[in-house]
Parts: sequence; C-alpha cells; structure tokens
Amino acid sequence: MALQNTLKALADPIRREILNMLKNGRLSAGEIGERFPVTAASVSRHLSVLKDAELIRDTREGKYIFYELNTSVLEEIMLWITELQN
Repeated sequence: MALQNTLKALADPIRREILNMLKNGRLSAGEIGERFPVTAASVSRHLSVLKDAELIRDTREGKYIFYELNTSVLEEIMLWITELQN
C-alpha cells in the first residue's frame, strides 16, 4: 500500500463522498457523476485518483464501468491508524 497516495486520495471531500456512496454497493460512473455539481471529467479524475490509491476497483460491463470499494486497503489503513494509538 502506498500510504501517501491513499492519504492524498482521502484528503478530498468529493472523493470521501464517493467512497461513502460505494459502501452501499457498486455504482456506475454515471450514477456517481449525477450526484455531484461538477463536470464528468472532474468525476472521472476523482475516480482515477481513488483507483490509483487502490481504494476502489472498476469492472467494465459493456459500455459501462462500475466501481466498488476495495475493502482490503481500507482495512490496512484502519490497522495502521489503530497501531498509532498504542
């Protein structure tokens, strides 16, 4: 896990909201984009940052791309934070 990329990805409120949306299940890029008052290109960039940080995975189905949480990276982050408390 590249912690620096992960923390950078988590620093943006739109990216945190995308992760929050995905906790309920996978969504297409269009479904994600329609919930934000930004351009499709901006949403695409946010998704790319989250994917580069391995916080989300994507799956192509026909002409659609679906995104879902990668919980293993989130678990690693939680473990690292928990270890800081000791």
